[in-house]
Amino acid sequence: MRKYVKYSMIILLLLSVGIAAVCVVYLFLFAPGDSDLSGEWIAELEMTGQAAAMAYGWLKDMEGVSVSLEDVEAHMQDLTVRVNLTMEQTKGPEGIFRCIVLPESYEACNQAAYEAFAVVFRELAAERLRMAGYEGSTEQEAVEALIAETFGMSAVSYLMTCGPALLPSLEMLQAQYNGSGTYETMEGVLIRQFEAEGSEVIREERYIREDSQLVLVEERGAAASGCQYPLLYKLKQERDQENSTEK
Repeated sequence: MRKYVKYSMIILLLLSVGIAAVCVVYLFLFAPGDSDLSGEWIAELEMTGQAAAMAYGWLKDMEGVSVSLEDVEAHMQDLTVRVNLTMEQTKGPEGIFRCIVLPESYEACNQAAYEAFAVVFRELAAERLRMAGYEGSTEQEAVEALIAETFGMSAVSYLMTCGPALLPSLEMLQAQYNGSGTYETMEGVLIRQFEAEGSEVIREERYIREDSQLVLVEERGAAASGCQYPLLYKLKQERDQENSTEK
């Protein structure tokens, strides 16, 4: 009898633990609050690799000097373009959204990329001058003055005018990320229906919600948009707090 009671208690205990585990999984993965993506989310598109590769492709053809991709990358750090995604839940797992690539962020990133490009360009120009027996100063300021005298513009302006495009165009990024419409979430799938010029484009994305982070990991179904995946969005207030803490 005692043995029977003991086994019964063990079975009840295991059942209780199992039920508790199921409840925890439900609360973390399937609770209604988890499907509410309302808020302003911010993503930063990484541009450092492309900008460095484009600059390197142009610089390596300079006569008489050598440069590596690593040299260029060392000058180009943390080049990002910001994307804002505003989502508002309206009914159950449904809501409306608006996504936009911020033009001011793009311009700032583009300017920073060309300023870094110009630093490497001036260094290589100084090396070329020394090889040619130039006896004047080859400091950055002096080389910049020679470039302005030769081309009638600053090194940054010259590279923007005559050099390669370091970033994808703003229009290209806007075509990939900009849009507004409705959305629905279900079991880790985010379905966004873009409304533009009377046409509807449905983009089905798989996502992972981790507290104040939204990770889009895959695009399925509709025609490929060309967006970068995985794509990490952070809630604006959380990101602002992180930035203020770093400062």
